Amino acid sequence: MHDKHRWFKITDKSKVSESCVNALIEAGIEKASTTLILTRKHELNVESGRISLLRTTDDVELHMMGITDQRMGTTSINKTDSFSIGKAISELEVLIDSSDSDPANEIAEKQPQESFSRGPEKPDVFLMYSRMKVFLELCKAEYPTLIFEQVILNHTVKHRWYSNSNGVYFKSLRGGYDFLVMFTSKEGINTSSFNYVSVSTENLSSDLHEFETVKRTIKQSLEQTVTENLTGSFIGDVIVTPECMEDFVSIITGYLRDYHLMDGTSIFKDSLGKIIANERLSLHSKPVSDKLAVGYFFTEDGYKAENSTLIDKGVLNSFLLSLYGSRKTGKEKALNMGYCYVIDSGAFPLDEMVKSIEKGILLCRFSGGYPSSNGDLSGVAKNSYYIENGEIKYPISETMIAGNLRDMLESIKHISMERVNNGDSIIPWITFSGITISGK
Repeated sequence: MHDKHRWFKITDKSKVSESCVNALIEAGIEKASTTLILTRKHELNVESGRISLLRTTDDVELHMMGITDQRMGTTSINKTDSFSIGKAISELEVLIDSSDSDPANEIAEKQPQESFSRGPEKPDVFLMYSRMKVFLELCKAEYPTLIFEQVILNHTVKHRWYSNSNGVYFKSLRGGYDFLVMFTSKEGINTSSFNYVSVSTENLSSDLHEFETVKRTIKQSLEQTVTENLTGSFIGDVIVTPECMEDFVSIITGYLRDYHLMDGTSIFKDSLGKIIANERLSLHSKPVSDKLAVGYFFTEDGYKAENSTLIDKGVLNSFLLSLYGSRKTGKEKALNMGYCYVIDSGAFPLDEMVKSIEKGILLCRFSGGYPSSNGDLSGVAKNSYYIENGEIKYPISETMIAGNLRDMLESIKHISMERVNNGDSIIPWITFSGITISGK
């Protein structure tokens, strides 16, 4: 069966997505779409506090989707040679034939063809080395108790092509740098909990230690070699840091996606256009923002991406439904795929937020499972601090916190004026009231 497609030949990788669509249609598939992603990464690694490796890797992803008689099949390969593509087309035909008919299966309608480009296509490897060297030297001099588990600085460029049989064609180039640090601190016999921080940037115009999120997270690690236990349980306020708030935003937006909306388990399934949070909260998804180093120009299902507002002053403004999810639920398709989240700043300086708390914690990292069907959420506060009478008192050992996600959103007490831009999000500090905090 595979041999019948061995004639398939492409010499120009930029033509792969279009040529694959044509081949799928010629094979008898009614509707088809393909995405080709070529990724080149230059990675600088640190081992035992010393720069140990600079390597370059290339990855290929070719995704194909076909629909015949409302039956859909998908397949992916990591090659673009003629035989591998021909074999994948044959396998896709089998997958389509064996799938169930679903009227929600469809491809994006025709749109103007567009090309996009942002960020450096090629890395400055000498600058990468220089920035890493300065970072390591500074940390050794100023933070002698800091122990690196992993330090990586990489430059990544992604070329993407999307085509479908309705004539949709998009291509994009996106380049940038990513910096990841994993560490603990050790002072005598005392060791802090593991922590990490990552940032993305389109350029290396400043030293790596100048990223505010990097400096603050390292400082916290140095302070956390000695922690204290909280005793008993109490209801208090929790200030969530921007880095930790990213995890909560992922949980919130998870309820706005296909899976939970299609199976009816989303706690927000009947809340579109209704108040789901305190009016202080406005949440946006901005994949084409010029303020973020990370983003995308078109969606996986073949639509040009646009920035959107998900929660507007507490009101749920949009779900994050794909074309399939939209057709399945009868609700409007989203303008993008989510991610690249931006939360509007608030009216209070962070210092004033701390001073307003009688009893609570500063939550820097959260480890917990997904909320229950009614939104109940619980987990462990890590790398965090106890606050009492408006002062940060001391770092705490692992402490349980619990609340309900809907109640938390409604109980937002303050949002900070300050925000942190780590390249893929811009998020402030947020205070939630009425959280159950349990020590030993």
